Amino acid sequence: MNAVLRDARKPHFSALPPLSLYVHLPWCVKKCPYCDFNSHEKQGELPFQQYVEALVRDLEALLPSVWGRRIHSIFIGGGTPSLFPAEQIDALLSEVRARVPLEPDAEISMEVNPGTAEAGRFRGYRDAGVNRLSIGVQSFDDAMLRALGRIHSADEARRAIAMALETFGNVNIDLMYGLPAQTLEKARADLDEGLRHGTPHFSAYQLTIEPNTVFFSQRPRLPEHDEAADMQLMAEELLARAGFEHYETSAFARPGYRCRHNLNYWEFGDYLGIGAGAHGKLSFADRVTRHQQAKQPRDYLSKADPIEIHDIAPRELPFEFMLNALRLAGGFAPELFPARAGLPLSLIEKGMRAAEEKKLIERTSQRIRPTARGRRFLNDLTALFLPADE
Repeated sequence: MNAVLRDARKPHFSALPPLSLYVHLPWCVKKCPYCDFNSHEKQGELPFQQYVEALVRDLEALLPSVWGRRIHSIFIGGGTPSLFPAEQIDALLSEVRARVPLEPDAEISMEVNPGTAEAGRFRGYRDAGVNRLSIGVQSFDDAMLRALGRIHSADEARRAIAMALETFGNVNIDLMYGLPAQTLEKARADLDEGLRHGTPHFSAYQLTIEPNTVFFSQRPRLPEHDEAADMQLMAEELLARAGFEHYETSAFARPGYRCRHNLNYWEFGDYLGIGAGAHGKLSFADRVTRHQQAKQPRDYLSKADPIEIHDIAPRELPFEFMLNALRLAGGFAPELFPARAGLPLSLIEKGMRAAEEKKLIERTSQRIRPTARGRRFLNDLTALFLPADE
């Protein structure tokens, strides 16, 4: 490889991407049998204050990497973040604001479980600065909820949504389809009820069986592939007719209500990750790094393991960018690739030509986007951008 080509493959940034903050609160009441997230069933009283102190400690450790940058979104995920009292969320967000500037209109999202929803707690989260809630409903069918191992009932989900809309307005609900023994009619009933509640954002996911879960070792009977595909098409059609824009693989929003935090992921922006098992990505003038926190809460609290930080190999950046950006139904502007990957667009030309030949993408001078076929076979599409063996 000559010197000119080596330089072309080394990232360079004239301006850094937007910056977000992800906060992981790892505990839940009960681990769901399909969940492969870093979540841990609570045993006794949780160390709320100690954990917030650990979050602040790790934020401070990462601050030298982001001096002078502003945070435009925060996402508090889990686990079940709504196990944390509003006072601790308030303390956390106050400590964040004291250390790094936030955009005046920063989106601050928090995940909640309907089984831990309380009106007073919701108001406390709002007063702390949270301005968007994401509610893990999954289904409005009690039999489906039991099959999924959820701790809440359909009625609790309905009450949680009503409280959230009254307190916040900007609310997402998560629904899943392709559930154990679920029929197309039952999936339709879930979607119809979800739409009746009037939330401005909808996430619709197909249940997938992941390694290291209970469902992986004790696999339930799921709908066949074609039936699950019909459920996906039905969801897209129903939500489109209701005025939702399908802007990402599993995300639907009314105008003005796209999740800005998740958009930053999909557009290959930067984000700090704090909390047990949290990941982050940061860009510098000539490199892109990943960082990861200790996974186990006890290790995280004791700081038994330091933050792991490593450079992303330049040859891997095109795939990482495309893995995210091609999730967007509208694709991306060609100039976004050099802006976020720090590399010339020519480095993905071979993959784009192959994708065009397979009818997986379409492109103009203004946009590169997956076709309907590309969205259906997204794994095949993104695989075209894997780095070649050296």
